[in-house]
Amino acid sequence: MTEILEKYIPQASVPAVFALIKSHKVHLKIVNERVTRHGDYRKMGNGQHQITVNASLNKYRFLITLVHEVAHLEAFLKYGHSIKPHGLEWKRTFQILMLPFLRPEIFPTQLLPLLARHFKNPKASSDTDAKLSLALKQFDPENDKNYIFEIPHGSHFRLHNGRIFKRGNQRIKRFECIEVSTGKTYLFNPNAEVEFLK
Repeated sequence: MTEILEKYIPQASVPAVFALIKSHKVHLKIVNERVTRHGDYRKMGNGQHQITVNASLNKYRFLITLVHEVAHLEAFLKYGHSIKPHGLEWKRTFQILMLPFLRPEIFPTQLLPLLARHFKNPKASSDTDAKLSLALKQFDPENDKNYIFEIPHGSHFRLHNGRIFKRGNQRIKRFECIEVSTGKTYLFNPNAEVEFLK
């Protein structure tokens, strides 16, 4: 298992992550990219705990996602299944589990202040923290995608599913975008990755 983890997470984090997986008896499944989520946790019918993480994530995002999912498992075990999936119990659990990893041996020093700020009140997804998401993206392999905020006002872009939108005005944090085929308005996070149609 440690050899597999070494391919996906920072080297200095492997022993602690392996201990987390072993102590919780987690079946870790590394899968091809799913666009809608980085990872998930589920209790299987046989009582086993399964955590799934996208193989395409960079090592820092992979580590955050894996600990995020272990926090779901631990929060449910400690507080019961009636808690909100990303409620206070999960937030506290995620903070406690993540704290030992917030070190320069594991994360680049430019990420540490952003991670410290994020973990004061962790969100359901690190993607909703625009500054952290942008900082993590610099460690991704090159791709042909743009962020919504990089798309010029009035320009068109395509989603992974082929739907085409026209970028509109920015509200407080999100961007109004009109689906070309239906005329319906949708709100997008500024750091949603899309294909710019020039």
